[in-house]
Amino acid sequence: MGQIKDNQFKDNQFRDKVVIVTGAGRGLGQSHALEFARRGAKVVVNDIGGAVDGTGSGPTAQSVVDEIINSGGEAIANTASVADESAAQSIVDDAVDAFGTVDIVVNNAGILRDKTFANVTLENFKAVFDVHLMGSVLVTKAAWPIMANKNWGRVVFTSSGAGIFGHFGQSNYASAKMALIGLMNVLALEGERKGIMVNTLAPGAITRMTEHLEDPNRRGTPAQVSPAVLYLCSEEAPQGLILQAADGRFSTISVHVSEAIDLGADVQFVDFTEVRSRLGID
Repeated sequence: MGQIKDNQFKDNQFRDKVVIVTGAGRGLGQSHALEFARRGAKVVVNDIGGAVDGTGSGPTAQSVVDEIINSGGEAIANTASVADESAAQSIVDDAVDAFGTVDIVVNNAGILRDKTFANVTLENFKAVFDVHLMGSVLVTKAAWPIMANKNWGRVVFTSSGAGIFGHFGQSNYASAKMALIGLMNVLALEGERKGIMVNTLAPGAITRMTEHLEDPNRRGTPAQVSPAVLYLCSEEAPQGLILQAADGRFSTISVHVSEAIDLGADVQFVDFTEVRSRLGID
């Protein structure tokens, strides 16, 4: 991924916007943070610096901050866990203390603890939920009143194809990722009148979390995904969109409801054989 060079941002569309990016020490989050900084944003780089399974800690957030600052941008590091309520609150508090407000929250933090459903422990199921789903809830909940009070805000949740379409051995991860879409649907309705645009990214790229997957079609980089995030946080942001960005390809994902087979409200019992046939269910 390219570096910020010569103190030159590509444009100023995010000038003075305060952006929180969780899980921004590596991979997709790092790319998002750098791209916001290139465009003049003040960035809170959150990352505990742990392993893929969420254990351990390290200085990855500060290294991204150093890169931004050394290139003329503004950023601070936060190493709190999004899965803890008080720690998640500290991410928003640090943003306000350093930069005065919060404009944009990109919920990117995540962990993997893959096992088949028969073998996954409830502890590992809950741990994945706590980071992906509850981490997004806690950070967004802390920032929501700030954005609502000024009638402007942007929230991005990070889902995935595994959550929307399923992936073997990822029942915990997929459940959490699909739950974020339900959360988006409600917050998009509630945020509309407050000027808060809420959307979901479904990214795909080779990162530390995905490099072990044997997928010959996956060759994209995080830098190819970040433009989608910038769009979802721009002045032209949509509302309630699921935007897929992977391997240089962009598409939207939506829920489809077929035309109903109407047998009338007076029908008491239905032989579902006919209904199934008319709906085209195999």
